[in-house]
Amino acid sequence: MSIFAVKTSALRAFALLSMIALSGVIGLNDARAEIVSIEDALSERSIGAPDAPVTLNEFASLTCPHCARFHAETLPDIKKNYVDTGKVRIVFHDFPLDNLAFAAAMIARCSGRERHFELYDRLFQTQDTWAQADQPRDVLMTIARFSGLSSEDVNQCLQSDELAQGIQKTAAAAQQQFDINSTPTFILEGEKIEGTLPYADFKIKLDQALAAKGVQGTD
Repeated sequence: MSIFAVKTSALRAFALLSMIALSGVIGLNDARAEIVSIEDALSERSIGAPDAPVTLNEFASLTCPHCARFHAETLPDIKKNYVDTGKVRIVFHDFPLDNLAFAAAMIARCSGRERHFELYDRLFQTQDTWAQADQPRDVLMTIARFSGLSSEDVNQCLQSDELAQGIQKTAAAAQQQFDINSTPTFILEGEKIEGTLPYADFKIKLDQALAAKGVQGTD
């Protein structure tokens, strides 16, 4: 996959694409549905105890099949054995590699912190459907409705320059700081991990990170 280009011209092109191809044309006087604030939409998305001894950062693109596989096959075991036991906190970062992933990330963030992971997981689970659809707008609208977002919510969300710029800025900072050029990429206590590792390999790395903090890993 090509790296996400963080350029203003690309962002403007995306915004236009979103309004035309994904959202349709909305009149200036049309009523807007209430969605979460920009502050909420751009706030940290994480699972696990805030004071967990180890933090795992994931940088993912919602159209990335390797990311979808991680969320389906590996994340559940990490969550069960490390997150739910208070040993690891996982912070999820959007690193969209194409316009469609950018749009999906915006929609997921507009759902708010309470509903974000429900919609995030659903987007990964149905990735083959919406990411390859001839009319992705219609499919994304349908998926978003399951998390309580109306068509008006989605339209308003996709037209938010502030949200788009916030996602762009975060991705640009991550690219510069960690030299990220593919997804998924993980940062585990300063260690960069690229690609989808099987759970057994993640377990070794998580246990090593915990041991460095004086915390016992899992059996």
